[in-house]
Amino acid sequence: MAEICTFVYPIACLTNDDTFALQPCTYTFSMGNSDHVNADHVLVVDDDPEIRKLLADHMHRQGWRVSTVSGGTDMWSALAGSPVDVVVLDVMLHGVDGLQLLRALRSSPHASVPVVMLTAMGDEVDRIIGLEMGADDYLAKPFAPRELLARLKSVLRRARMLPPGQGHLRLRYAHFCDWTFDAVKRHLIHRNGTVTPLNGAEFALLAFLLDHPQQVVSRDQLLVQLAGRDADVFDRSIDLRISRLRRRLGDDARDPSIVKTVRHEGYVLAQAVVWSANTTVT
Repeated sequence: MAEICTFVYPIACLTNDDTFALQPCTYTFSMGNSDHVNADHVLVVDDDPEIRKLLADHMHRQGWRVSTVSGGTDMWSALAGSPVDVVVLDVMLHGVDGLQLLRALRSSPHASVPVVMLTAMGDEVDRIIGLEMGADDYLAKPFAPRELLARLKSVLRRARMLPPGQGHLRLRYAHFCDWTFDAVKRHLIHRNGTVTPLNGAEFALLAFLLDHPQQVVSRDQLLVQLAGRDADVFDRSIDLRISRLRRRLGDDARDPSIVKTVRHEGYVLAQAVVWSANTTVT
C-alpha cells in the first residue's frame, strides 16, 4: 500500500511591514509503492492545503507520483530534488505569485517542464498573460480533479511531440484542413485569413479532439472537458455542441469530413493534425 507523506516545517517570509515571520511550509510526496516508480511525476504548487491534499489523494489513486508545495521557495527545491514531468501552478500565491514563478521557470534550467495554471473563475487577464508567458494550459477554480487530470495528460502528450532539444518551445498552434487553431488566443484562423472566435465549450471540445486526431473519443470523455463550465451539461448536449462546432468549421452536417460521428461510440476528428510553435507549418 502506498503512503502519502507530508512534512511541515517553518520558513521565514517577508511580511507587508518589511519584517520577517515564520510561516508553515508543507512538502508532500508519495512512497512505498513500486508501481509508481515509473509513473509521471506532477508537482502541485498551491498555498491552499485542502487543494493540495485533494489533488495529491486523487492523482495518487490514478497512478501518478505527486509532490505538493505551498510556494516558490519549495517549488525550486522540489524541481532540483527530483525530475518533474508537469507542474500545476496556482496564480494567486502569497508572496511571489504564480505568474512571476512561471516567468522565472521559463528562463531556468527547467524551462521545458509543462505548466498548467490554476486561476480564479473568470480571471481572463491572468489566463491570457499566463498562456503568453509560456503556460501550456489553464484551469479556473473551482474545478473537478478529473478535468485537471485530463488537462495534464493533454499537455504531456503535446510536450512529448516536440523534437529533442526543443522542449522550451510551446506547441501553440494546431494545423488541420484549412484551419489553424490558436490555443492562446482561443480562436481559429482560416487559410484565407478569417478569424473565428471560440467560446469556452467550443474551445475545450476542439482542443481535446485536436489532441486525439483520428481517434474515436466517447461522449463521456467530452463531458469531462466541459466539467466546471456548464452546470446543466447532460449527455445529449454534446451532440448539440458538436453540431455548433461543425458549423464553425464549415463542416457539412449531413456528411461531415472533419468531425465525424461514430455510431454508439462517439466522435472522431478525421483529419491529420500538426501541432507547432508557429502559425505556419515548417
